[in-house]
Amino acid sequence: MRFPTVALVVFTFATTGCTLSGVRLTPPVAAAKPKSMTMHGDTRIDDYYWLKERQNPEVIAYLEAENRYASAALAPMKSLKERVYDEIVGRIAEDDTSVPVRDGDWVYYSREEKGKSYEVLCRRPAASVTDIARAAEAASGEQVMLDLNKLAAGHSFFSLSARSVSPNGKILAYAIDTVGRRFVTIRFKNLDTGRVLTDTIADVGANLTWARDNKTLYYTKKDRETLRAYQVFRHVLGADSGQDELVYEETDTTFSVGVGRSTSDRFIIIESDQTLETEVRVIDADDPSATLQLIAPRAGHLYSVDHFRDHFYIVTNWDAVNFRLMRVAPGATDRRRWNEVIAHRDDVLLQRITMFDSHLVVSERHNALRGIRMLPWSDFNDQAELGFSDEVYVAFPTGNPDPTSTTLRYFYSSPTTPSSTYETNLLDGSIRLLKTDAIGGGFESGNYVATREWATARDGTRVPISVVRRRDVPIDGTAPLYIDGYGSYGAASDPWFSASKISLLDRGFVCAIAHVRGGSEMGRQWYESGKLVHKMNTFTDFIDCTKHLVANNYADADHLYAAGGSAGGLLMGAIMNLDPDLYNGIAAAVPFVDVVTTMLDETIPLTTFEYDEWGNPNDESYYHVMKAYSPYDNVREVEYPNLLITTGLHDSQVQYWEPAKWMAKLRTMNVGDNLMVMLTNMTAGHGGASGRYEAIKETAREFAFFAWLAGRPDPVK
Repeated sequence: MRFPTVALVVFTFATTGCTLSGVRLTPPVAAAKPKSMTMHGDTRIDDYYWLKERQNPEVIAYLEAENRYASAALAPMKSLKERVYDEIVGRIAEDDTSVPVRDGDWVYYSREEKGKSYEVLCRRPAASVTDIARAAEAASGEQVMLDLNKLAAGHSFFSLSARSVSPNGKILAYAIDTVGRRFVTIRFKNLDTGRVLTDTIADVGANLTWARDNKTLYYTKKDRETLRAYQVFRHVLGADSGQDELVYEETDTTFSVGVGRSTSDRFIIIESDQTLETEVRVIDADDPSATLQLIAPRAGHLYSVDHFRDHFYIVTNWDAVNFRLMRVAPGATDRRRWNEVIAHRDDVLLQRITMFDSHLVVSERHNALRGIRMLPWSDFNDQAELGFSDEVYVAFPTGNPDPTSTTLRYFYSSPTTPSSTYETNLLDGSIRLLKTDAIGGGFESGNYVATREWATARDGTRVPISVVRRRDVPIDGTAPLYIDGYGSYGAASDPWFSASKISLLDRGFVCAIAHVRGGSEMGRQWYESGKLVHKMNTFTDFIDCTKHLVANNYADADHLYAAGGSAGGLLMGAIMNLDPDLYNGIAAAVPFVDVVTTMLDETIPLTTFEYDEWGNPNDESYYHVMKAYSPYDNVREVEYPNLLITTGLHDSQVQYWEPAKWMAKLRTMNVGDNLMVMLTNMTAGHGGASGRYEAIKETAREFAFFAWLAGRPDPVK
């Protein structure tokens, strides 16, 4: 292994990107230790398989060498990164308070304070103010439940992964992760006395729910190796957690399990699910010792369950690709007795429901936009739909714990509209704005414009793209492009407002989101057509979206920049192999790039319970499909674009060795001299650095990387 020996780098710009000239740094080179792997008569040689040896000092030395090299290679961008960081911080409200939410006798909210990385979680008695939206402004009565800054002190990584207040409002259960591996420790705090109880539940999942006796907490445990949540336990306050009772165990390794509570508060809900199937059981929330009741056996369909008034409500894709809503009485849950409440629609994806005494509220997705419908129980024909003026946006219900309320609270955002919380009266339709995030730094929404474009993919499919730019940036083919995407698990890439992206927009970038197949933007069928044997559609869609923006003069063909994380990092790796000349720079965060090897290893995460997403490579047909797009397996001798890879040593979702192996292989195969760096956060996991300021630093580094490559160090005047 060789290490950086020279600290001076001189960068020159050309249309091909950023190259090293003059005195050059020498990147580290990992030792090649070939491992032969044969499956279905096909042999792969993996020179860097050994990098998965987390405890091997040579592995740590290599990661640290890459970090030193990256730090030196990115040094000329340091001042630009610091400017971008200052710009982003200057746009956020460092002293801020969330919109309070009433739950029982209290209103709950969080505060952020200037210079502090974490929130302070608070509540006030609901009677202290008459206007819930102004509860945090009341002069007295605030109770600090948790100051996360104090809890985070002394930890290089910190995350409050979950929290839940007992039904009587007296005990707070909270789950803390100080490693980033997504194993948590659950603690309890008496909110009346402020005393932290001695009860401690260590090394479990971040999933917790109270029974109605105010002393029993349900939580999940995870497999130490695969990280699969597979058991549900219940803990009684004051008892030894080592003696907690096992409530349910999921033995099928393709399923994971979670626990929650119904809208009615009458049932604890235990859900086992995987990509194609669900199985739900419920327990009487008033009787923790009650027998589990099965709602419907796993039978090749997905469903979720809630309870309201006298019925279970079931959102299911049984005979309904885009899901429909069914209803059934407790005690008679056989699927043949389910009654349809909302029928399936070919062009609308039913995502979730929120139930009130007066209305059923539906969150749904149509034409790559997420919207809200309100249906009065008395007459569904008298329904209303919230309308929005932006061409692209996202809206969904949020913060509605009280079904007796006559108001619906919802979130709204667009690429030009900062995140906002509204409230609409379900009875008269009136709407009021509760809060819009304050954006500093001279931001004015009218200076930007967001539009919807439709690219035609190579197979003729129309693919939506959300595009935002400064209004004064001409559509003449001269702007650098920043385009991101995801396209896996049916997760949609919604067009949120981003205070950070303003730093690119103000430097003349056009920013776009490619809503590629594999997400759910256009319905469940959009997901189905971008997974398994159809996975290549995800990657070619992204390339075709990029080329559409170039052809329509949104972007300069010499300055195209792409970014994605996790499965979006897989997308980045795939497009680099498919079209290495297209992009001038790519950022891949915690990238899932060694698809075949990972999916053949049933002892690590992202394996058995994701066979229905990627395929099982033990099946020869899937093996060859996966190998055809797996970024690591398809690295070849070409000139690759400038590349910034980031990962975390404790990543629980995509193990650090995938990007490490990828970078090591790229070092030997790349025939060009574009800049390639990898940074490993040695104290973080899948979500990157913890704390808002550290997270902003990571964003600033990525955006500075692209602005530098594009020759746009300064905002356009």
